[in-house]
Amino acid sequence: MDKLLQAMRAVAEPTRLRILNLVAHSELTVSDLVGLLSQSQPRLSRHLKLLVEGGVLERHQEGSWARYRLSGSTGLSDENIAADFASAVLDLLPHDDTVLARDLERLDRLRQKRDAEAAAYFKRNAAQWNQIRAMHVDEDDLLGSLRTVTAGWHLGRYIDIGTGTGKLLEFFGPQTDRAVGIDLSPDMLRVARATVEREGLSHCQVRQGNMYELPCADGEFDTASFHMVLHYADDPTLALSEASRALAPGGRILIVDFAAHNLAELRAQYAHRWPGFTDEQMESWLASAGFADVVVDRLEGGPLTVCIWSARKAVIEKEAVA
Repeated sequence: MDKLLQAMRAVAEPTRLRILNLVAHSELTVSDLVGLLSQSQPRLSRHLKLLVEGGVLERHQEGSWARYRLSGSTGLSDENIAADFASAVLDLLPHDDTVLARDLERLDRLRQKRDAEAAAYFKRNAAQWNQIRAMHVDEDDLLGSLRTVTAGWHLGRYIDIGTGTGKLLEFFGPQTDRAVGIDLSPDMLRVARATVEREGLSHCQVRQGNMYELPCADGEFDTASFHMVLHYADDPTLALSEASRALAPGGRILIVDFAAHNLAELRAQYAHRWPGFTDEQMESWLASAGFADVVVDRLEGGPLTVCIWSARKAVIEKEAVA
């Protein structure tokens, strides 16, 4: 009862209802909201604080920025009743309200700006990416293989580690219950966030973090992926162990990376730390991280062979107590 009352008090103010409506459509910073609502930062910070305390919004730190989104909801219980209440309030907001409509028009322009920034980042890096892509199988062939490998999987709660531009979030997102992309690079997060919003994947989000210290609880996810990430890692074994921690028992891991190769220029020009991986290497590391039933699929085409390693986190059976 107390949590419900706190949530009701949190949204019972015109500006906070406008914030709720905007954040329901897009993850936003205080700076974003200052531009959208034409109100001062201290005033909006106070409103956001009350909405977070009321349990209707979540706050996530990303470098020097704090980002806000709607709290998650899985049904009426003491822990998420505020999120369900916020969802009910959003359903009651009048679609023909002129103030709310203008807010969303301004949000649309902000999204267009984000798309333009993402396109500019692609343009600046296109030559490098295209040079590497020319060395291996076509992206559509890779995605087709990923679809085959994961056929029959229940992706459930999905984490894409080193999400980059959010390609796998875009690909797997529609099949997930909830998805989070993790990356250290603010530029990459900007592109991935634009991708998620453009595709309307409201249950997907991106977060700043590194592969060795994932911002999540033990066993929070059902599926994890590394897409062209581990060849940049100083310590792939630590990254795989951290992914194992994030997965529930029986959870699945998917690793897309290069087979072992002799292309020294990838290390010299593109900061690759590993010249691909052998199956024996990957199987040993996965076993050490608590994974079993390793399967490898190989996609040849060009100087580089792409491998898809998949495995399941082992379920440790408890001994019967006499």
